[in-house]
Amino acid sequence: MDWSDLFTAVALLLVFEGILPFLNPRGLRATLEHVQNMSDNTLRWIGLGSMVAGAVLLAIVR
Repeated sequence: MDWSDLFTAVALLLVFEGILPFLNPRGLRATLEHVQNMSDNTLRWIGLGSMVAGAVLLAIVR
């Protein structure tokens, strides 16, 4: 792996992160309000699930 792979991953992250606010800003605000009302424990479990899914996907692709 070289630096270009890391920069490619960061660039793709920024593109994907920008899709929802660009296409549906009102929906994003509603989602963020919902997330704000979640408990810390729920957010931790969602974060853990996301990290595990990403690691598994990365292992499959690589």
